[in-house]
Amino acid sequence: MNATSADIDARAAGLGLFEKWLSVWVGAAILTGIALGNLVPGTFAALASIEYASVNLVVAVLIWAMIFPMMVAVDFGAVRRVGDRPKGLVVTLVVNWLIKPFTMAALGVLFFEVVFAHLIAPADAQQYIAGLILLGAAPCTAMVFVWSQLTKGDPAYTLVQVAVNDLIMIVAFAPIVALLLGVTDITVPWATLLLSVVLYVVVPLAAGAFMRRRLLATHNGDDAAVAGFTGRTKPLSIVGLLLTVLLLFGFQAETIVARPALIALIAAPIVVQSYGIFFIAYGWAKLWRVPHTVAAPCALIGTSNFFELAVAVAIGLFGLGSGAALATVVGVLVEVPVMLSLVAIANRTRSAFPAA
Repeated sequence: MNATSADIDARAAGLGLFEKWLSVWVGAAILTGIALGNLVPGTFAALASIEYASVNLVVAVLIWAMIFPMMVAVDFGAVRRVGDRPKGLVVTLVVNWLIKPFTMAALGVLFFEVVFAHLIAPADAQQYIAGLILLGAAPCTAMVFVWSQLTKGDPAYTLVQVAVNDLIMIVAFAPIVALLLGVTDITVPWATLLLSVVLYVVVPLAAGAFMRRRLLATHNGDDAAVAGFTGRTKPLSIVGLLLTVLLLFGFQAETIVARPALIALIAAPIVVQSYGIFFIAYGWAKLWRVPHTVAAPCALIGTSNFFELAVAVAIGLFGLGSGAALATVVGVLVEVPVMLSLVAIANRTRSAFPAA
């Protein structure tokens, strides 16, 4: 028997209370991660070592669990029609590649050479600026699908936005970083870049397409079957998000406790950049009357960062214990709480945008 829209709405409503207080659960996951990371550091060190090409495979599995339900919702017919609505793509690409890297570099200089100049040695300041530049030049690949899902974004459009960004990143990341750092011999960790795209886009997309096709085949092409499946698997996304947060903070727990003031100083320009880029993209989308299902994800893509790539390049250029590597790691720690606040803003302002 096919699920009715009322059934689907009822199932979705069952998770409403949990989603409503998601920031509380994330806060609990952050505190739990910091506590466990200091109580059982060996366990987190062992989990952190399960990686290939700077991509932690445990985190990759959790992210896969987060984005799989959204991939099932991707309608490939809608993907082919994305070209009919180019405004969202234009906003994403201009903000990500013509604005974001340069504002991040400017904020790094402002904070570490002016605002915090009396607190940080000049050599350390240059390291932190370099780490911020690496973050600013690497738009997100994986977590965007989670933020899009939480804002009820168009899954097909989000997929295209991420795919186009990934293609541009292959050719633009190294030149932009070289320009801003003044370093010409940048070695892009291609294994990290390609493995991340495969793990976070190709594999879950293929699995989602297979599941979608099977659901439609067994329910006589009824789209309600797909909606029902994604509604039932939505808790998997939330659990994956909370476990990912717990692990990320657990991996860096000792650093957070040992150097809280420094972490706060590095976080300041990242937070300013995140909110600034979001409102630039979101405001532009509103002026252009882009539907909310496209506007929210296109603003969130620019705000989020591809931290695996940034961390890998920072380690390759400056070393594992460098200030640049530390700055990219702080970007990881700041991202989830900031992004959840932006998801909340996007959801509360939905009515200001035209319907899809």
